Amino acid sequence: MGPTGAFPILHRVAALSSLRSTTALRHSLCKPTVKLCYASLCPLQQTRSGSTETALSHHISDLTDREKRLLTKLYDGLIGGQRAALAESITLVETQHPRKKELAQVLLQRVLAFRREQEKRNGGNPVAFRVGLSGPPGAGKSSFIEVVGKMLTGSGHKVSVLAVDPSSCTTGGSLMGDKTRMTELSRDMSAYIRPSPTSGTLGGVTRTTNEAIVLCEGAGYDIVLVETVGVGQSEFAVADMVDMFVLLIPPAGGDELQGIKRGIIEMADLVVVTKSDGELVVPARRIQAEYTSALKLLRKKSKVWRPKVVHISSQTGQGVPELWDTMLQFRDAMLSSGELRVRRQTQQKVWLWNLIQENALQHFQQHPAVRAELPELERRVTCGDISPGLAADLLLKVFSTVQ
Repeated sequence: MGPTGAFPILHRVAALSSLRSTTALRHSLCKPTVKLCYASLCPLQQTRSGSTETALSHHISDLTDREKRLLTKLYDGLIGGQRAALAESITLVETQHPRKKELAQVLLQRVLAFRREQEKRNGGNPVAFRVGLSGPPGAGKSSFIEVVGKMLTGSGHKVSVLAVDPSSCTTGGSLMGDKTRMTELSRDMSAYIRPSPTSGTLGGVTRTTNEAIVLCEGAGYDIVLVETVGVGQSEFAVADMVDMFVLLIPPAGGDELQGIKRGIIEMADLVVVTKSDGELVVPARRIQAEYTSALKLLRKKSKVWRPKVVHISSQTGQGVPELWDTMLQFRDAMLSSGELRVRRQTQQKVWLWNLIQENALQHFQQHPAVRAELPELERRVTCGDISPGLAADLLLKVFSTVQ
């Protein structure tokens, strides 16, 4: 490819590298044009609904008999509600092996087609309720999930928990072991807990968490809880894959309004003050009042829902049933207004561009010409001979002209 034909690639890579955060992308997508895009895409989606099997056949045309048997076994077990098949399917989508990643996408396409059929039978409404949970260390997230999960399974729900743990720098495995801290829920046959190491992913949400949610829904879990690591601007990632984002805060953490970044509060649909029992009842009520006042000053992100603040005790169970009623009120309000459907469509666009950005960067880093020039340019940058910006421009030029 010559220099002239390579310029569009250069511009696209530069545009992808300028997407510094999910926040900026979210704001660019959450404009009034989203509704117009949805209206224009609906007929197109309907006309192409019958081509799913054709596209799937194209993808599986080069699969070996062994791979086809594996995918059939996983798919049949998954939609049959087999926990072992779900675990193996999530492992498949988490792999970095190129061939297995292709197999994972074929499996996901079949599960997506199955989920669309379920949604049609459900009147076009989602078959599962996705809830993201975040909070500072010590907020009691695992205890909260255990109490709420047991209450939901006792009511006939199937609950899936995707607990994203920090990764060990030495082994790459999970550090906190959330599953071991949910002893009762982990033994419940109506619940499935999947700890996943972050593997260095900023914000604690792995790139495959969104796909794991799809697999859990395909396996029949109607409540999907995503627990993330810590609190910060990077936690916007979980808000881009769930229907409701819940922020958990402890009642005695100091100046809470300063201790948690404003951005994460703006994204919360519900703020839960935990550990409201014993001597902490009074501090919990005080923090609840402070957050209630603070949320009134923030811009509403929904036309039909104003974020609420509640206090609960995971130890005594006080306030937990009322909390779930509040969450159902949110889901019903978002469904009836159509905002939930638009939110999910916007989230899919966000994750599309996140994956494009990630894959484009990986392709750039693995390019032979870039790898050949990179050591010398890195040396010159560290010595102060050239600026990082100039080095980046030179590498992009090499990438665009040598194809």
